[in-house]
Amino acid sequence: MIVLYLGTFITSLVVSFILTREVRDFATTRAWVSPPHSDLPSRPLPRLGGVAIFLSFLLSCSLALAIARHLPGPGSEFAFKSIIAILAPASLVFLLGVYDDLHQVGPYTKFAVQGLAAIMLFAGGLRILQMPILFGSHHFPWFVGLPLTVIWVLAITNAFNLIDGLDGLAAGSALFSTLVVFVVSLATQSVLVSLLALALVGAIAGFLRFNFSPATIFLGDCGSLFIGFVLSALALRGATKSPTIIAVAIPVVSFGLPILETTLSILRRWISGRPVFVGDREHIHHKLLQQGRSHRQVVIILYAVSAVFGLLSLFLLWPVSQMLGLVLAVVGVGVWIGVQRLGYLEFGELRRVAQKTIGRQLLINNLAIRRATQELKVSNDYAQICRVLVAAFGGNEFDAFDLLLQSPVYEGTAFRALQLISAWDEPPRLRWINPGSYYRSGTVSAWSLNLELLTSRNQRRGNMIIYLLQTNRDLQVDLNLLTCIFPVALADALERAMLAEVAQFSQVARNPGILAAHAS
Repeated sequence: MIVLYLGTFITSLVVSFILTREVRDFATTRAWVSPPHSDLPSRPLPRLGGVAIFLSFLLSCSLALAIARHLPGPGSEFAFKSIIAILAPASLVFLLGVYDDLHQVGPYTKFAVQGLAAIMLFAGGLRILQMPILFGSHHFPWFVGLPLTVIWVLAITNAFNLIDGLDGLAAGSALFSTLVVFVVSLATQSVLVSLLALALVGAIAGFLRFNFSPATIFLGDCGSLFIGFVLSALALRGATKSPTIIAVAIPVVSFGLPILETTLSILRRWISGRPVFVGDREHIHHKLLQQGRSHRQVVIILYAVSAVFGLLSLFLLWPVSQMLGLVLAVVGVGVWIGVQRLGYLEFGELRRVAQKTIGRQLLINNLAIRRATQELKVSNDYAQICRVLVAAFGGNEFDAFDLLLQSPVYEGTAFRALQLISAWDEPPRLRWINPGSYYRSGTVSAWSLNLELLTSRNQRRGNMIIYLLQTNRDLQVDLNLLTCIFPVALADALERAMLAEVAQFSQVARNPGILAAHAS
């Protein structure tokens, strides 16, 4: 078998090398070229590089399988039905990619054709039968296994298409993943998967000679979709030969880079409210380029990432119960650190929101505002209102507030803990400064929030201006609570206090003896 394996690889490598050069020249003469990207070569390059990969893969597989069927031992594995179950839908996906490279196809049409190819795999016996990590040895019925199989094929096929943004990136990443598939197939003694994987390795390696930076030909959708589909199919074939945790975990980890890129792209576009299927310039390789690295440095870095994913997946071949948890922990920590270093705005904002949402200080501040809102609903004099406001804002991040009353106040009105900073012939303006704050009006730079105080009957009773020094402190309070619910309760309380003062003043005016009694 070693001679067969070696011959399959060499045949595929040589044929791919020759065909890639021929396809490149042919596509150039027909002007089947792709426009340059801003971070790619400045001149258009021929696409359809996947044609060379497909033809060399098909030729080397045909020769290897023809020979293997006459060898003793594993010949029964190479039944025509088993081979056609992979090659027929793979050819359909390849033709879809060729048409897309020449005429452009919408995303939903692509998904429809790829879904049909996935159904063909399922009908051919390549399907997800179980998920040992989650459900143990329980086998799925067909109506559960079919959608899971389709989702798996669509995800892996388009994942490799998504990372095809730099010269040699998709092909190189696929090369590492295919080598892992080959090693795992040797461990599980799946000769058919071993031969197909070696044929794909040789085809990619021969093509990569012309695709590595600076490239002279692009992989094209026909290449990236075909490679992704074949790898998803080989993983399914390996799962049927090894229905254990290895069959699920190893492909997921070994395809780590394209899966990570796809997951990040979907999440950040969803978080920012952008269409999921509309391309952008915030992929992993774009972020690395924006950090000042050269094209070739970025590709080599991502090659190293793919190699690490592949190496970690191979550790799962060891029959140690704790190995899966250890590998997933290492992958998780590495992904988390990598995403932090890339500096995605979406995830940074999500982290800040999460920190504020689960922060104890946010809970304390919101409860203080809610408690003040409840107390203001039963407050009916200015002194009580002032006590409630000081208690509410004394323990949060705000540095000061001004309370501007629309109606005049009478001499002797009590404003506890608030300073009256306006003249008596002006509308009352009360100020409170948080103890220990450096706030001084007009002397420091501060951010302000102006709350218009409208009662529940839509009557204006003044304004409240809240100040916050311009520092690096995060505002730990629910602004919707502060700007919508709290001002109404404060305005109603001020209206009751005003009416109470008016009533008291009227009583004094009608009976001067009351004033004399108070004076004595």
